[in-house]
Amino acid sequence: MSFVLRNLQRVVPLRRAKLRREVETLRQILGIQRFDLGLICVDNQRIQHINKTYRHKDTPTDVLSFPFYEAGELPSQLDQDECNLGDIFLGVEYLLRQCDEEGWDFHSALTVVTAHGICHLLGYRHETEEEWKQMFQKESYILNEFNKRTGCHLEPLTKKYNSEK
Repeated sequence: MSFVLRNLQRVVPLRRAKLRREVETLRQILGIQRFDLGLICVDNQRIQHINKTYRHKDTPTDVLSFPFYEAGELPSQLDQDECNLGDIFLGVEYLLRQCDEEGWDFHSALTVVTAHGICHLLGYRHETEEEWKQMFQKESYILNEFNKRTGCHLEPLTKKYNSEK
């Protein structure tokens, strides 16, 4: 199945080939290569509009995920129409500013927030502290496996539960 990377913004230069390779590694770690996945990079204006429309939050953000399936209900038998995992929108302009403020490497952060977005597509949430702990464990596992395969040193960006997110 395919992975589609679209860059719908011109504010932040992206290393698309590197991001594509890293997302393919994440897909292998999770065993979701048979599912279609969309990754769309957008600017602050577009991510804010999407956030306002679907989450009623009139502010830009780093990542929004739109799963094709209900939380945690991936089919075991796949028909052609059932191979879509969902779409992830990356607010790359917002993320770049966040990286500048926190001293993070932007391209590493792109991979981390993509892993976060994939967790959402797989049904993980962080509405409660218990959900956040489960999602943090899954993200940590994914990034640890990613680090073993690539020699990177990535870790989740959020280290504690935040009820505001």
